Formats: sequence, C-alpha cells, structure tokens
Amino acid sequence: MGYLGKSIPRFDAISKVTGEALYPGDFNFSNQVYLKILFSPIVHGIIKNINKAEAEKIPGVINIFTAKDVPVNEYGLINRDQPVLCGPDPRYPFANRVRFIGDQIALVVAESEEIASQARDKIRLEYEELPLVLDPREAMRDDSVKVHPEKGTNVISHFQIRHGDIDRGFNEADLIIESEYQTPVQEHAFLQPEAGVSYLDENGRITVVVAGQWIHEDQEQIAHALGLPLDQIRVIYPAIGGAFGGREDMSVQIVLALATYRLSQIGINRPVKTVWSRQESIIGHHKRHAYIIRTKWGAKRDGKVTAVKNEIISDGGAYIYTSNKVLANATLMSSGPYEIPNVWVDSTVVYTNHIPGGAFRGFGGPQAAFAAEMQINKLAEALQMDPVQLRMRNLLKDGSILPVGSTMPEGVSIVKVVEECALCAGWKMTHNGWAHTRRNKGEKRFPEVKKGIGFACGYKNVGFSFGAPEKCHATIELYGTKKIDKVILRHAGADVGQGAHSAFLQIAAEALDVPIDIIELDKSDTASSLDSGSASASRMTFMAGNSIIGASREALSKWRDEERPAIATYCYVPPKTTPMDPVTGSSDPNFSYGYVAEAVELEVDTETGQVHILKVICCDDVGKAINPQQVEGQIEGAIVQAAGYSLLENFIQKDGVVLTDQLSTYLIPTILDIPAKIESIIVETPDPNGPSGGRGMAEMPFIPLAPAIGAALHDATGKWFDKLPYTSERVYRSLNHRDTPG
Repeated sequence: MGYLGKSIPRFDAISKVTGEALYPGDFNFSNQVYLKILFSPIVHGIIKNINKAEAEKIPGVINIFTAKDVPVNEYGLINRDQPVLCGPDPRYPFANRVRFIGDQIALVVAESEEIASQARDKIRLEYEELPLVLDPREAMRDDSVKVHPEKGTNVISHFQIRHGDIDRGFNEADLIIESEYQTPVQEHAFLQPEAGVSYLDENGRITVVVAGQWIHEDQEQIAHALGLPLDQIRVIYPAIGGAFGGREDMSVQIVLALATYRLSQIGINRPVKTVWSRQESIIGHHKRHAYIIRTKWGAKRDGKVTAVKNEIISDGGAYIYTSNKVLANATLMSSGPYEIPNVWVDSTVVYTNHIPGGAFRGFGGPQAAFAAEMQINKLAEALQMDPVQLRMRNLLKDGSILPVGSTMPEGVSIVKVVEECALCAGWKMTHNGWAHTRRNKGEKRFPEVKKGIGFACGYKNVGFSFGAPEKCHATIELYGTKKIDKVILRHAGADVGQGAHSAFLQIAAEALDVPIDIIELDKSDTASSLDSGSASASRMTFMAGNSIIGASREALSKWRDEERPAIATYCYVPPKTTPMDPVTGSSDPNFSYGYVAEAVELEVDTETGQVHILKVICCDDVGKAINPQQVEGQIEGAIVQAAGYSLLENFIQKDGVVLTDQLSTYLIPTILDIPAKIESIIVETPDPNGPSGGRGMAEMPFIPLAPAIGAALHDATGKWFDKLPYTSERVYRSLNHRDTPG
C-alpha cells in the first residue's frame, strides 16, 4: 500500500485538537474520591512521628495513609532504594528518613480535592533535621554525611575507560586543551502534570489509569509495593501529554493503587483521583542530571586527536532512579563521535539531598556532547583549522573502534550528516579542505549586536545499553473470510506525544498490505498487551516496528494456511549488548546508533547579554523516515527544548529547596524565544537491523545544540562560555568581566 515514507496525518490529531481525547486528569467517575499527598517540609531529616488527629476530624476525610500502610515500603526502577511513603516503619528502617524536598509522607483521601488539601495541611510532623549533602564533589569524600547511611557511601556508580596509552597520546600531541564544563539541572515541563485515577475493574484488578512510559514496568513496581501478584494489577495509558524521560520513574502510580487497595479492604470501592499542581510536579519528579566535566584533549598539527582524558561527576540526587545508566551513556559519549586511539575516562555519580536526577531526552548525551564538542571547537581554533575540517579528520566510520574496544555497528553515517549539514550552512570543500564561505565574524546589525555561527555534531544509542535486557512484543489478529477486512494490532508501546501509535499503524498497514483504516489499535493496556519495553532510548519505533513486522508475517502465514481468525504474537529481540568491564570499560555497548549534526546562526546583544537564535540547521540520519512530517516535528520540538536548556532554564535549588518551582520563575521557551528558523534535513541510511531500515531519532536533535550555540557565541564575541545555561545575565557578566553568580 506504500504507507512508509508518507506524511500521513496522525490518527489521534483531531481528537486531541477538539478535546475528545482523554488524558489521565480528564477521567471522572460519579462516586470518585480525591487524593492529596503530603510532601516533606524538610530537605533531610528523620521523621519521628506523624500526628493525623486534627486532619482526621475534618468532615469528608475518608482515610489517611502513612508508611505503615504500605505492604512493601520500597521501590525503584533500577534499585529499590526509595520508600513509597517516608515515616516511622519498623519493617523498613531506611523509610523514616526524608532525603529531598519531594519525598512523600502521607496520603489523604477525601470527598473533595479541597477537603483533602485542607486535611493534608493539618497533619503535624515531629522530625529531626540532619546536615545537608549538596555538593557532589563533597559528597564523594569518605567523611561526608551519608544520604543513605546503610550503604556506607554516597557513590552510586563509578565507571572508567582505559583505552590505549593515555600518556603516550598526550606526548604525541602538538597541542593540548584543558577545560571544565558545567551543565545544569533541567525540568521536563511536560504539558500534562502528573495525574491519574485508580479503581477496581470488572475482574477485581486494581486498575491505574495514568501517564507513563512503560506500562509493564509500572505494573511490576505497583505489584511489588502492594505485595500482590502481577495479574492483580492493571495499568492503562490513555493520551499522554509529554514525557521526555520524566515519566520513566514512579510519581502517582503506586500511591493511587495503594489508596484503592487499602480502601477496598475496609469495604470502600470508589475510584481515587489525583492531579498534581505544577508546583508539585516540579518538586515531585526527577530532573536532568547536573554534570561537572573536567577534560583534557590533545591533537597533532594535522588535526588528528591523539588523546582524551575526562573526569565526570554527576549529581544523582536523593535516590538512584536511572543515574547509573545515564552515567554509563555519558561515559561512552564523552569522547564524542570520534575515533580516538587513547581515551581515559573516570565517571562517578553520587547521592545528594537534591531532587533525584533521572532520564531526560538524550540520557547523558547532551552533557557529554557539550564537553566533547566544545573541546573540538577549541582545538580547531587553536590549530587554526576549520571546525568541520577537524571533525572530518576524526569522525567515526564503519569499522571504527570505540573507546570501549568494540567495533561500531554497521551503518555509521556521521560523516554524511556532517557533510550535508555543513553544505547547507555555507561550508564547502576547497583545495585546502572544508571552509565556510559566508563567514563574517562579528558581523553587526547594530554596534552592540554581534552575529556568529557555530557547528556541532553527535551520536546517540538506539535501544537499551550495556547489557540491559531488550525485547518487544506485538500481536496481530486478522479477520475476514476471503479477504482481510479487519485487523487488530495489540501493542503496549506508549505514545507520549511523539506519534508512535500512528507509526505503528503505518508499519502494520505496510507489512500486511492492507488499508490503514481497517486496523484497530488496542494500545497500552497490560490486560491486553505483552511487554513492549519503555518509550525511551529512541527505541520505540525501532523495537515496535520490528515486533509488528514479525507478527504481521506470522499472521499472514497463518492466514494463507486458512486459519480464521489468524492470530500471531511475535517478540523481537535485538542483538545483545554487554556491560562495561570495571577496569577497562570494554563492552559492546549498543546495537544501533543515530547520527546528527547542527549549525547555529545567532545574534548576541553585548549590552544586555541577550542571545537570539536566528537559524538552526539540523541534519539527522533516521534510517527510514516512517512519517517525514513526524520526524520534522521531533526535530523542531527537540531543538526548542534544547534551546531552553541552553539559554533560559536556570533551575535553582538553594539548601535543597527549589526556588524555581513554578513556570513564572522557571522560564521555558515561549514563541518569542524559539529559533526564528529551523531547517530539517532528513538523511536515510538504512540500519541493517531497523524496521525497513529505520533508526530511532527523537533524542538526537537535542544533543549537539548547546555546544553549537557555544561555538556561535564564541564566533560572535571571541569568548568561550563553559557553563550552561547561557542566560542573558551570565553572558553579560562574562563579557563585562564580572563574576557570574550561581
């Protein structure tokens, strides 16, 4: 039918525009009750007593639940190091301690949201405050206060790479650049704050309607905390208002299920609903990790990079979440998309009393790329070499060896995307190599306004890394007699706004050679779909596409054998990856990558420090654009989000308290802040293992934007800026030789 490669309108577009589509906060039942959460009033301390007496007297309060009401008071995506509710709990001594301002202490269930809020504010706590651990460098010291005393250390994870001979590499270098980079915390700021409703379904299962990224992982964590079998828990995702990694970890899932479970035990079978405020959302879910990267790069006069030495420190916050996995990715990517013979990396992530760090679009890639690409641009200037030419001298190719000792998977196209982006941005190949033809350094619109151009590139894994188990199921059902007149596709994969479900339908229609409008999608419900894995790691189109194609082939085979209906379930398992060796870092880290290059043109007002992005050219190799319009949407959305990260979003925590806990103080891009023009270039180099050659791509456009902006700022002003975000105040103070606060 030729559905692949066409910009077919999303099947859910009209329902979302008209308001017909229901998000978790839109679900209401006639007899529902309301849940409010008491968050910790302190950053770090021991909860000695919870007095509910005054709160329980308020008319309309149904029940108040605390730590002792949680059957198994622990959870965590990677490691169960977090209490569901903090407070005195002799079964779980670690639960009596709060470790950040978003720890949850009590749940109030009442007849109305107003009553629940009033009662929550009447709960009285007795606590002992403890010293704060806020600087990740200090947290690494043996004598530092321990966030988790039972662990005996604040170090969550440590990785290292020892590739080649680092001393020889620096001895061979004609030039060495040393720098320290700092990247900030970032709030996901998705449109829909955390919300959901829980109830007992017709089969008596505790059912949670919520927004997340992996329904079967949500189901497992709820079941564990409630001490119940998996089949007694059901998770459903309706429409989801954004995620960007921010819904990988638990927020309201377990507490909603807990309330329904405990109420049912006393004969109350009423749906329980909660909706977080924006302020609760900002303090209650994890953030992008703040990183400190000290780095030293050496190169020969001909531009060949001979040695890279990186020391990385990551602020993991109060709990592990996915900090170890994010750090592993950053460790690999900190030497950039380059083949470098000698690489030495030490990376550490530590506990502090800040909001936990976790998954965010790019998953360690943006932090690593900021350091790597800034170093490449500094080397290019010092060598008096064009930055594109320097990259071409070092870029990965098919057969290249990574710093972890393994060979790049087939289909490396970073050279191609750099070429395409450079040509579009005004570079050309000359007899002396690559050079920019329209460069006018320091071009002025007004005397105080200077213009610059910058370039950066990067790569990003597709799929889970370093040995994490990978699989994805799909079920196809074919109905009809002589011909197929109805198809049901059952798939658990989450659509968090990226258009995955529309892509599922296009892939199925192509694989089955049927009209797309006869396919019914049964989506994101643990009661009807098998595990698909997470909508993260740029994996969903890759993994789901392969599972749908496999199920389609098997269903068609059964159809040809006269089975009616023809039903097939297929589990796609990609090539295996392996964890890093603890000494050398040796591993097969990923089975696939995506590649990206970006050029940025901008203006900076030297009198105010205000930066305005005029144009971004973004070239992505997506393998196969299933839906080109959706690919362009992902590129544009990622660039706007990365522009916020680079220029505006200054997340401030003082003594562990969030000062930017509302969108009036935490500034995200508006229509006046986004780039004036974004030019998307889609390259299609088929991935050998991808569905019809497709790769994941939603994270790639985010990764190189900050260093491209940094290079453009340098081009305009002659000054390097090594700390993000590039707020107008920070830029102004730096240009005027004043200390930059914070």
